[in-house]
Order: sequence, then C-alpha cells, then structure tokens
Amino acid sequence: MESILELSESRVTNISANQSRYLMNQIPGDQRLVLIRGSRGTGKTTLLLQFLRSLELPSSRAVFISLDDIIFSRHPAEDFTDWFVKRGGEYLFIDEVHRNPNWSVIVKSLYDRYPNLKMLISGSSALQMEKGEADLSRRMLTLNLNELSLREFISMKYDIDFPAISIEELLIGHERIAREVSSQAKPLMFLDEYLKYGAYPYFLEGIQYYHERVANSVKAVLDTDLPAVSGITYGTILKIRKLLSVLAEAVPFTPNINELSGRVGISRDLLYRYLHLLEQAGLIYQLRRDSRGISMMSKPEKIYLHNTNLSQALTLHHPDKGSERETFFLNQVSARYKVNYPDKGDFVVGGRYTIEVGGRKKTGRQIAEVDNAFVVRDDIEYGSGKTIPLWLFGFLY
Repeated sequence: MESILELSESRVTNISANQSRYLMNQIPGDQRLVLIRGSRGTGKTTLLLQFLRSLELPSSRAVFISLDDIIFSRHPAEDFTDWFVKRGGEYLFIDEVHRNPNWSVIVKSLYDRYPNLKMLISGSSALQMEKGEADLSRRMLTLNLNELSLREFISMKYDIDFPAISIEELLIGHERIAREVSSQAKPLMFLDEYLKYGAYPYFLEGIQYYHERVANSVKAVLDTDLPAVSGITYGTILKIRKLLSVLAEAVPFTPNINELSGRVGISRDLLYRYLHLLEQAGLIYQLRRDSRGISMMSKPEKIYLHNTNLSQALTLHHPDKGSERETFFLNQVSARYKVNYPDKGDFVVGGRYTIEVGGRKKTGRQIAEVDNAFVVRDDIEYGSGKTIPLWLFGFLY
C-alpha cells in the first residue's frame, strides 16, 4: 500500500504547476464528491494532479490513484481506500474510474462509508460516466472539461495571459476588449494556429505528430471506450467508425436520416443510437432547435465535429472554411452556454442571442429583423456595434 503513496508523491512532484485548465479555480474545496467529465486528451489527469499539488499535503493525507494502474487489477481500490482512511487519509483523487465497470457502485460505497473523505474523480469515457452519474446525482457535483479555449492556447503556447469574459461582457464591450488583446497579441495568427492544432494540449510536445495523436485518441474512443457500453460489438464499432468517417467528410451536416442510415448500412433507430454515442464521447455535436424534452431518437438540425482539429485528423482534405468558423464558435461557446438552432441565423445562445457566422464580408441581412442579433466575422481584428470578431469567442473560458 505504501508503494501507491510513493507513486502518487512522484506524480504530484513531477507535474508542472505553471499552466492549468480553466476548471482549476472552479473546483469547490468543500464538496465531498466531484466528477471531472470530458473527452479524451483534454487534460483531466493533469488537472487532478495540479489540484492535488495545490493542497500542499503529504500523500498520507491526499493521494492520487489511477484505476488503469496494474496494481488495481490485483488489489481492489476499496481495500486501498480503507487502509488509507484508517491512517489519516482525507483526499482521494481517482483517475480513469471508467476502467471499472462498477465504478459508480464503488464510489457510492466509499462516499457512504467514509463521511470525512473528499473525492475528486475523472474518467476518459463520457459514455461510462453517463451510465453511472444517475446513481450518484444526489451526492456528486459534475464539472465538464471542454477542449482548450483559444485563450488557454495562447497562454500555454505564448505565455500571454488574458482573463476569461462572459458572453454579456463580450457582446457589450467587444471593441474595448479587442483593442486590449490586440495590443499584446496577434489574435488572427493565433486563431489560425488554434484551428489546426490548438484544441488539445498535445501541441506542448510538438506539432509534427499532433494530428496523428488526435487520430489515435479517436481510435481509442472507438475501440476501447465504446465497447465498454453493453451491447457494443466489434461489428458495431465498424459501423460507428464508418458513420464518423461519413460525417467528418460532410460537416456541418444537415442530416437526411434515411439517406445517412442507408450509406452506413444500419436502421434509423441504430443510427440515432450511434449518433448519441458519438456525441457522448465528445466527437460530434448534434445541434437542435430546443434542448428541452429532447430524446435520443429525435432528429438534429445539424451535426458538427466537436472541434476543428478533428476534421484535420480524420480527413485527407483541408476543412471547409465556413465549417471551421461554425465549429469553432459552437465549441467555444457551448462550453459555458446552451447553444441551439435558430429560426434565422446560425445559432441562438442561451435562448436569447441570435448569431450569424461568416467571413469578413458577412452581412446581417438574414437576421435584420431579429432582436438581440449579432454578426460574427472571421478575418477581422476589430468589430463595431453588432459586428464582432470571431476570435473573441475563444475568450469565454
């Protein structure tokens, strides 16, 4: 058991505390059970280790374990936790919880058995998280970790820090904010870089094999995470892989369900289920008119890849510029706000703001009669009035 403490101490000591994700300051210290949920590659493990390091406690009181460590194939995590708590342990950080299919039962047992123990848990498989969250809904706070924002990318790569802003601050004060940022940075250059290789922290280890690493993460989701869901066989994985390939070539995709199910070779019901699995795994967005009362079996208005880097990792051609713009906007804004499909325009944010996204010459004709409507333009450094630069929406978190 002491070797687990030593391994935790080594991991915490060697983790860099210089760059941290936006959720770092949102984890409440008084919550007994917190789940960090997100797709593969977003930095959940690093976040756990950095938060543990910030506690400045010895491993005998605050420990990090990962359920994919081979030791937990021989020794149940419950046995270690009992040993740890009886010797003064106060904080338990569990990474890769989805490695155990009964993770929610185990965590619930630990929560009820040790009332003074605080737990911060995370897992790469959003699918397994969804299966277990219902059992823990009254005990657990769930925080979603999105891919890197443009603001975080600039901080990590160029060591230039800017504060995050709310959507209201952006819409009202974008002219001032754009001047302040542009006086210290080159936002259009940084956005071009981000669209290619900025969504995941992999770029910190070089960009030569960046897209290969993204593609490998997607492969791990399809080959490892999806089979963890009951009823998913290898033959099913091949169908889902084909579906993702079709979507990657066509996004933003306005789905014809009959046509799409025919191309993939599956029924309509299976198509809806597979789209749901891909969305829960953090690989696609299904944009709908209204999220209230939506079921898995309802048709989305549009389908997008989850971020612009996925397109470059999964296809051989350069992504369409219009698709890149809309995907970037949706990814960055939906990390904090509900985004739906509007009657006019491209998006409606928080049920209140209508957004039309386009290039530097984009006009607002389509949304001229809509209240609280804004034109978001790419390839401009500054905006005016209700015309706002696209890059600024990368500063929301």
